[in-house]
Amino acid sequence: MGGPEVEHQDGVGVPDALQRLWTPHRLAYVQGENKPQGDHPQGCPFCRLVELSDADALILARGRLVYAVLNLYPYNPGHLMVVPYRHVADYTELTPEETSELARFTQRAMTVVRSVSGAHGFNIGMNQGVIAGAGIAAHLHQHVVPRWGGDANFMPVVGHTKVLPQLLGQTRTLLAEAWPED
Repeated sequence: MGGPEVEHQDGVGVPDALQRLWTPHRLAYVQGENKPQGDHPQGCPFCRLVELSDADALILARGRLVYAVLNLYPYNPGHLMVVPYRHVADYTELTPEETSELARFTQRAMTVVRSVSGAHGFNIGMNQGVIAGAGIAAHLHQHVVPRWGGDANFMPVVGHTKVLPQLLGQTRTLLAEAWPED
C-alpha cells in the first residue's frame, strides 16, 4: 500500500498534495447519459421508472397521481423526489389534485425520513427549467433533501464529493417500510 494518489499537472503550479476521492460513477450524470432530449415523454426516466418494480426503480411509495422515488444521484442519504405520473414540465401545469397530492407526499416524506434517520432539517424545492438547474426539465419533480447539523463538512467544499454511508437499495428499503399506507 502506498500513500495518497497525488496528481502532478505540468504548468499549474506547485502540487497541492491533497488526496483525491474519485467518483467515476457520477460521470454518467455529468455527461447527461440517459437524459431525455426535448419535452417528449419518450425516453423520460420518470415516465420509465413507473413501469419497473418499486425496488428496481427505487420507488418508495405510489399514490394516485404522484410517487416518491430516491434520487439516483443524491446530495445526502435519503434524498428523494416526489414526481407526478403525468409528464408535465412546469409547476403551473399541475392540476389542483396533483398539487395537493404532491404536497401531501412531501409532508409524508419528511415524516418518514425523520423517523428513519433523525434528519434535523430539509431542503425542499423544484428547479424549473434547465437554466434554473433542472437535470430533467421536461418532467417536474420536487426534491426533498434531508439535512443534519454538521453535514456540510469539508467533503463537498474541498473534495467536491458527498459521502453516503448506505447503498441506495438499503436506503430505499428503510424508507419504503416506514412509509404509511393511505
